[in-house]
Amino acid sequence: MSSFSIDAKILNITTDQSALLALKAHISYDPHHILTTNWSSTTSVCHWVGVTCGSRNNRVTALNLSNNGFVGTIPPHIGNLSFLVSLSIRNNSFHGSMPNELSHLFRLELLHFGYNEFSGEIPSWIGLLTKLQVLILVTNNFEGTIPSSLFNSTSSLQQIVLEDNQLWGSIPSSIFEIMSTLKVISLAENKFSGPMPSIFFNMSSLQYIDFSNNTLSGTLPPEVGNLTMLTILNLANNNFEGSQLPSSLFKCKQLQFLNLMSSNFTGKLSPEIGNLTKLTFLSLGYNNFEGTSK
Repeated sequence: MSSFSIDAKILNITTDQSALLALKAHISYDPHHILTTNWSSTTSVCHWVGVTCGSRNNRVTALNLSNNGFVGTIPPHIGNLSFLVSLSIRNNSFHGSMPNELSHLFRLELLHFGYNEFSGEIPSWIGLLTKLQVLILVTNNFEGTIPSSLFNSTSSLQQIVLEDNQLWGSIPSSIFEIMSTLKVISLAENKFSGPMPSIFFNMSSLQYIDFSNNTLSGTLPPEVGNLTMLTILNLANNNFEGSQLPSSLFKCKQLQFLNLMSSNFTGKLSPEIGNLTKLTFLSLGYNNFEGTSK
């Protein structure tokens, strides 16, 4: 091995170490003394708690600091972890914004910042992470609208979980028109309004939809029957309406969970609902269906 490649390898390891030590410096509270006792420059980064390195390149490929009670912010240095595939810091008390430098993590497949105290708008640079499959920002303080540039034609996203934030406005259909891989979307417990984009009902890959606890309106269109893989549909506590549920809904034979409570649906409930033989949860209360009770 040439001296040049050895130097390059050392530089890469040093870069990863510097990035993680910068993160350690930005954590103001470590209740279990995890980082203070383990993340030391005298030991290999690859042996640090929460750090996984690749066997071939000896670079940091995964960082999981979940469930540790940390308080702090994310420094821009994390963007130097260029081999990172998985980044999870869920269930801590990280706050502030997500630094733009995270857009450099072009190998990233999983980003889980859920159950923290991040604020500001959801950054549009997430659209640059073309290998990202899982985006979870549940239970933070994000606000504003969903940026139309969030996703692009090369998106690999399979799960989008943005529930329990302060997001508002309509759901832009343009960001989903170019996606063919989406399986899970949850925008529950926000302030979204307007109709559900019709594009959702052409996405046959969808298995999980949760738009509950918003102020969405409009009807449930016949195209819902295209969602043959759907197992969970939760539209509770919105302003949906319609003289009856579309019969095509009962073609979604994989449905296990159906919650349409507290909207403005009316009319008779079709006996075809019995076709949903896999249902384990059904709630239609606080509507105006004939023959149902609250």
